[in-house]
Order: sequence, then structure tokens, then C-alpha cells
Amino acid sequence: MKIDKIFIACDHAGVELKVELKEAIKKLGHEVIDLGTNNKNSVDYPDYAHLLASKLEPNCYGVLICGTGIGISIAANRHENVRCAICHDEFTARLAREHNDANVIAFGARVIGAGVATAALETFLKTEFAGGRHERRVKKIELEADK
Repeated sequence: MKIDKIFIACDHAGVELKVELKEAIKKLGHEVIDLGTNNKNSVDYPDYAHLLASKLEPNCYGVLICGTGIGISIAANRHENVRCAICHDEFTARLAREHNDANVIAFGARVIGAGVATAALETFLKTEFAGGRHERRVKKIELEADK
């Protein structure tokens, strides 16, 4: 899997988990670009989801964090170039890549511990899209399939 850059962003609830995940990304040898926020002052998660989505290019991936992961993943998925999956463990992270060709992973900092999130992120970044029958389904998500 070719990874040029990994963007990471969070709201105020995700600051601590973001620090842990940035270190994990660096240990894997990837370039990580932090888009904020960097303190616990209240901010709006959609702003960070939209910012990250605006930076994605081919071979770039994203990590988003808010309190539950739900809101930030919904906001990110409003963008045409984003397939964001909220993941809770290595299994969901692997299938997000393998079956759905997700390019952004979301976590809920109030839902998942740093150890589990790190393991899920590492799995996400190491898993290739399986293609095959899954390609047809991903195209249907993108509304590219024949009707």
C-alpha cells in the first residue's frame, strides 16, 4: 500500500488520543501532518473533518478523532473524495480497508482506549483494498455503478 502522507485532526475531545496516534504513525515511518486542534478549548468537529477532507489526494490517508467518532465521520463523509470509517478495533479497521477501501479512519476518544486505537490504526495502514466483488460495491457507494 502506497502512503504519501497521513493527515490527522481532532476536536477538543480527541487531543490526547491524537498525540498517541501521531507517535504510532511516525513509528511506522509515515509522514504525518497535524491539522489541529491542539488544546482542549471547545471547537466544532465539522471544521476539522472538512479541513482534512480538503487536503486528501491520491495515496493520502486521514485520521479523525472526536468524542465518539460519529459526528466527525459523518462530516467527513459529506466529501466526494472521502470514505471514512469509524472503527473500534483491529477487525473493523481491517475490513474498512479490505472491503470498503476507506481512506480515513475515525475514532471516538471517549469510547476507545489509546492501545486499541493504535492497534486499529496500524492495521488500517497496513491493509490493502481487496478489490474484486468489493470494487463493485465501493463504486455503488460513489454512485459510479451502472444502473
